[in-house]
Amino acid sequence: MMMDIKTTSWKLDKQDIKYIRNAVFVIEQNVPSEIDFDGLDDQSTHWLAFNEENKPIGTARIQKDGHFGRMAVLKSYRGLGVGSQILKNGINFARDNQMSEIWLHSQINARGFYERFGFIASGEIFVDAGIDHILMRKNLSSN
Repeated sequence: MMMDIKTTSWKLDKQDIKYIRNAVFVIEQNVPSEIDFDGLDDQSTHWLAFNEENKPIGTARIQKDGHFGRMAVLKSYRGLGVGSQILKNGINFARDNQMSEIWLHSQINARGFYERFGFIASGEIFVDAGIDHILMRKNLSSN
């Protein structure tokens, strides 16, 4: 699938980021919008994926401490490599910015996806916004 991924900021692309996250988290997964929009977007680096018609189809962010999150791909574009490309951008960004690790709170059903990229589950399953999650980490200093 043809897609374009750009590194961006909340200030530049807030509307597109909100559109995707609202569709995935709030509407599809019933996450309260006040949980999704936690006030940390301004200080985060974001990615937006666009389809061949330049429509936004996926997003994620990373914070300065290596916390990768808010990965969301519109339902009709899942399984096409959109999330993989966004995650690769996030890992490369973390490496380029000398972060020693990248970590995230994976929804349980996405655990295998992150494991394919070298993330390792850590600790116990916990519930966030009514959904089971697990902490996952990827060490960037050794590879």
